[in-house]
Amino acid sequence: MGEHLFEAVIHNADGVDGTAYVEGDGKLSVTVSSPTSEEPGTNPEELFGLALTTCLNATIQSLLKARRLDNRSKVTTKVKLKREASGVGYFFQVDILAMIEGLPLDQAEAIVRSADRRCPVAKLTQNAQTITLTTVPYTA
Repeated sequence: MGEHLFEAVIHNADGVDGTAYVEGDGKLSVTVSSPTSEEPGTNPEELFGLALTTCLNATIQSLLKARRLDNRSKVTTKVKLKREASGVGYFFQVDILAMIEGLPLDQAEAIVRSADRRCPVAKLTQNAQTITLTTVPYTA
């Protein structure tokens, strides 16, 4: 199913109390902690937000480049951990703001929507009920 371009192997044996790391020499290792803990470290919410934000903005920039545009773009994502209404379980509420400098909002919106359909991380969450994506005017 598709040409193999990259593979990462990520390990976590500590849950949200310890470390997670990417396999390989000199690869990333992060301290993880619960988002409700005072302990130092990152958490799944932040890591998910970082992956989605970076991938979506890279895809927007790729689409701009394909159109021979050098406009700057920016994506800001807010990830909230919320408790289910039943009181049992949790979910992420993810609100994404995307912006492209110097384009009319309707043109920026078209590029952002196209990027959302093409971004590999966004594809993992397509049709998710708890994700919003809004194109807004560019701010520095």
